[in-house]
Amino acid sequence: MLRFIGKRLWDGGLTLAALITLTFFVMRLAPGGPFSKSRKISPEVLANIQKTYHLDEPVWMQFVRYVKGLLTFDLGPSTRFRDYDVGGIIASGLPWSVTIGIWAIIVASLVGIALGVAGAMRRNSPTDYAAGIVGIVGVAVPIFVIGPLMQVIFALRLGWVPVGGIEGGWRALVLPILVLALPNIAYISRLTRSSMIETLRENYVRTARAKGIGERRVVWGHVLKGTLLPVIAYLGPATAAIITGSILIETIFALPGIGRHFVDAALNRDYPLVMGITLLYGALLILLNIVTDLIRAWIDPRLRNGR
Repeated sequence: MLRFIGKRLWDGGLTLAALITLTFFVMRLAPGGPFSKSRKISPEVLANIQKTYHLDEPVWMQFVRYVKGLLTFDLGPSTRFRDYDVGGIIASGLPWSVTIGIWAIIVASLVGIALGVAGAMRRNSPTDYAAGIVGIVGVAVPIFVIGPLMQVIFALRLGWVPVGGIEGGWRALVLPILVLALPNIAYISRLTRSSMIETLRENYVRTARAKGIGERRVVWGHVLKGTLLPVIAYLGPATAAIITGSILIETIFALPGIGRHFVDAALNRDYPLVMGITLLYGALLILLNIVTDLIRAWIDPRLRNGR
């Protein structure tokens, strides 16, 4: 098991290093720069600004300087928000993104697995059809349609929750969490259903049933372990994507998460902020993939040997 963990950590470290290198140089290849959209300034002032941010140095020297900063956990200053550094901007928005993302993935996992199991155990029944409808709606209807619709129904007409913002406390997070969870409920429910139907056909399940240990013990003790393996593999990247990529949700519900900062930074060529959020997303994605691999290897020891 230790060898398996070491290999996953080594592969994750190499992937993160490649991501940092590729993102750094691709950003420099894009046309424009951090100050290309600024009002007209004299060449002397522009040269001083570029010198302040070390943009007058060769690209390879900028990369070496950035890597040295990473070793001391310094992500550099933002070129868009002149009075803030990248670490401070990410720290201000990350708690909101993490809170919404974690609760959304918890809701999606519980509801999606429950719907998938119910659909697989009662195939072609009203329960299965209802679960299928939820899946179709979650996949087919985009978030920018579901979000405003739920705002109109539950906030404006019923008045149960705030329309947006952060003034309503935990009630302000109910709609963003539900809207963000809905597409993942659809994917998890369909994935759970198909995986469980396949697992129910396995020989070891037939053997367990032949021993007469009871349907409930067969499902909970044997079927669910095999069923949840692809679901767990999906949850790793899905969680990272939800936490760092909920730009539409943060825009619709006026929440101060890091997704809005990322889009704004990309449009304004804020190199340090783009790099910082990309590094955060890559690290989360790699870490969560490693965690899901370890959980799957713990459930199914065959995976430790690459089977």
